[in-house]
Amino acid sequence: MRTLTGHDGLPLHWREWGADPAQRPQGTLLIVHGLGEHIGRYAHVARRLNAWGWHVVGYDQRGHGASGGARGDIPEADSLQRDLSCAIDAVRSDARMNQGPLVLLGHSMGGAVAASFVAGALVPTEWSRLVDGLVLSSPALDVGMSLVQRGLLATTLPLVPHVAVGNGLNPAWLSRDPAVVEAYKDDPLVHNRITPMLAKMLADTGPSLMGYAARWPVPTLLMWAGADRCVAPAGSASFAAAARKSGDGSGVEAEWFEPLFHEIFNEPEQDQVFDRLKSWLAARF
Repeated sequence: MRTLTGHDGLPLHWREWGADPAQRPQGTLLIVHGLGEHIGRYAHVARRLNAWGWHVVGYDQRGHGASGGARGDIPEADSLQRDLSCAIDAVRSDARMNQGPLVLLGHSMGGAVAASFVAGALVPTEWSRLVDGLVLSSPALDVGMSLVQRGLLATTLPLVPHVAVGNGLNPAWLSRDPAVVEAYKDDPLVHNRITPMLAKMLADTGPSLMGYAARWPVPTLLMWAGADRCVAPAGSASFAAAARKSGDGSGVEAEWFEPLFHEIFNEPEQDQVFDRLKSWLAARF
């Protein structure tokens, strides 16, 4: 098993899906997965991208899958973004992968992480890195937290920041395909834990990104599910409305799939989602 070293030395499980070695790849696409899951659930996405000529990589985020770390926890508010910078450095330093553009694809929690990482280019930090494009799949830009829940989080965070509780996500909310739901429930690498530290990061990310939407720095495809119960679709809709548009493809393009559940790449209509992604990649890169 290949590992990626996180920003603090934590081992993170790394996966690669190579495009046709006889051809120069279109570029590299780095997948950032969602809460409670792992990168192995994106093998079918990687195969599609391979068929289009893209090299695909990804890793289990800390506290997830086969990676180290307490389940559903982060030591610092920007730990996941720091780990993502390590993944980008690994791609940039590998001649096999550092060919053509580097595009991030973030789903749900991974979408919030990837989007906040891209926004970091506007206010550079030590973990800021440039990428060439961003794809967001049902990003957690609004976690649907009520005022009561926010108050409870504010109370518990100083007292027990790293104590994990159930994340409240019902597997039936992920997809209308029963086989996807059953596979998720039977997957030993899936968990349902979250700590106040991670919950606070997610609750804060969406609102903080709204201030950057009008000057968004990279070409972005934002796709979200209209029937999402894991995150609030309103977060994506609000960001899309505020985001910078451009006629040359350098801004944000948005697509709303009204009847779909949270995991748009695992829905019965997934071909529509893949077609949209393929056309956007072809037009941009």
